[in-house]
Amino acid sequence: MKAVPEIDPGLPDDLRPGLVWYTSYGSNTHLGRLGCYIRGGRPDGGARVYPGCRDTRMPVRSIPVELAGAVYFATESPVWGGGRAFYDPRAEGRVPARAHLVTAGQFADIAAQEMYREPGAELDLTTVLTRGTATLGDGRYETLVCAGQVDGVPVLTFTAPWGMGDVPWNPPSAAYVRHVAAGLLSAGAWDVRTVASYVAGCPGAAGHWSRETVEDLLRDGR
Repeated sequence: MKAVPEIDPGLPDDLRPGLVWYTSYGSNTHLGRLGCYIRGGRPDGGARVYPGCRDTRMPVRSIPVELAGAVYFATESPVWGGGRAFYDPRAEGRVPARAHLVTAGQFADIAAQEMYREPGAELDLTTVLTRGTATLGDGRYETLVCAGQVDGVPVLTFTAPWGMGDVPWNPPSAAYVRHVAAGLLSAGAWDVRTVASYVAGCPGAAGHWSRETVEDLLRDGR
């Protein structure tokens, strides 16, 4: 198994970085699904075609990381059906995730597509890199979070402005669970049982998915 690098919780000095660790805790842990955001296309089991980034190169590296906080499933995804993953950095717990080394421009374009905006505009990272968070709007995935840095490169993700206890939880679909679990497993730091137990235990999935059923999805997807 790969070692999970420690995230330095300090905020970076460079407020205009050329590269960032785009850190996914949801379906973009899966490189094939992330490829639809970068190169354009429709993911297996999804209902939306993505335009892709201006720069269509795939990440230089992808590493396993662990974020402080918790992931839960809520709202209704028009792409997958069922709940989608959100990250609450204020909650107790540890979140297995996958950090992709991309350009700041690619991060801006991925974020735009998550926000249902057209990619192409640069994203001012000054606030998130100096304060740790920045809210760009009141919609889902419109709040940026900087969890620190790895190798001097900022660890960035996005989530909703609300907290885990502020919205009703909603169980995720099989296609969505499969992408999240397969992406985490392919990061190489956690085994099947650990990944399946984690995903099945997240609020929204707990009580609807079990470790065994998530393991079955992983086997069926091989």
